[in-house]
Amino acid sequence: MISSEALESARIAANKLMVTMAGKDNFHMRVRVHPWHTVRINKMLSCAGADRLQQGMRQAYGKPYIKTARVGIDQILMSIRTKPQFVKHAQEALNRSRFKFAGRQKVFISRRWGFTPHIMAEYKRLESAGLIEGDGTNVKVQPIHGPFKNYVSWVQRQHA
Repeated sequence: MISSEALESARIAANKLMVTMAGKDNFHMRVRVHPWHTVRINKMLSCAGADRLQQGMRQAYGKPYIKTARVGIDQILMSIRTKPQFVKHAQEALNRSRFKFAGRQKVFISRRWGFTPHIMAEYKRLESAGLIEGDGTNVKVQPIHGPFKNYVSWVQRQHA
């Protein structure tokens, strides 16, 4: 489990390095996990006479203490999408954010295009064929089937 404070600290560390090295308009960072899990604590009094005020762990539910993200092995925690000339800075930024988490983390360069599920060569092929279109920070694959007007507009884009 990774606390919300650790995630925020890692985000700030990576963001600070990327802004200074690449500029704030040359990258897009995404924290891939969200702290949904509430950790609770059963606070106990530790002063004299506290044994008469408390029942110990009887019906203990606890008060909310911290929010954490439950993560698995090989789960992606953070991603940075940037231009090729800033990849080394993104690696260093993720390396610095890695120290905010307990355990072992790995920093690697993905073969995928941005935050899309497509590999770079496949993305270039689909883009040149006109089979994908931008959809915010992701892309949408155009279906080959459907109404005839979609096919006509697709053919017109091919020959334009």
